[in-house]
Amino acid sequence: MRAILVDDEVANLENLKILLNKHCPGIKVITSSTNVDDAFTQVILHHPDLLFLDIQMGKTTGFDLLNLLTEKTFEVVFVTAYDHYGIQAVKFAALDYLLKPVDPEELKAAVEKAQIRIKNKIQSEQLNFLLSQIKKNESGSPKIALPQQHEIRYVSIDDIVRCLADNTYTFFFLSNGDKILISKPLKEYADLLKPQGFVRAHQSHLINPKFVKSWLKEDGGTLLMSNGDKIPVSKPNREMVKEVLGK
Repeated sequence: MRAILVDDEVANLENLKILLNKHCPGIKVITSSTNVDDAFTQVILHHPDLLFLDIQMGKTTGFDLLNLLTEKTFEVVFVTAYDHYGIQAVKFAALDYLLKPVDPEELKAAVEKAQIRIKNKIQSEQLNFLLSQIKKNESGSPKIALPQQHEIRYVSIDDIVRCLADNTYTFFFLSNGDKILISKPLKEYADLLKPQGFVRAHQSHLINPKFVKSWLKEDGGTLLMSNGDKIPVSKPNREMVKEVLGK
């Protein structure tokens, strides 16, 4: 795969290039850029398969570059220092990101997933979803991308009733009765959805408080959801859940 690296710090570009040469021999770095304008020109000129893109670059962002590119025939791996807003947006779009300093094993995993996405030709759909969510900057409910084996479901946060852990998988239960299985652990979604008001009622259960119908005093505490599901509340989480529900 042919790659372009974009970061406003030359040292970061050199370090990433060294890591790619050592750990990802299938990646050929064709050029690198330190600003959005030059990166735009290089992408148009070289048509890369893969873009390693920093999020915050001075007064501009990697999102600005993506907005300039009308055709996105490449996969993107974001490489950035932790930026809450940017990383949250990338996570909601189910895209890959690497935190600086880059871990070689995480880099190899990101490259492998990029190869799969390129093979399946689904990368531009996720990028367009990411940019649309950032552009809206909506105060209402955002959407989240839920990648399945043969499709990516884009679901409104307000339509998620609850999530259930199943080993390293997570089931999403939606208000319309749909049940979606995702090959990621519950903890990842618990962290992602916590700012949206979701609560970990139990080690295996993440719930959307807006769908809680009542608190049942059975087994020390059970939540009855609007769809009829009963969710146990673990003893360590009991007071936190009560506080969220205003009990």
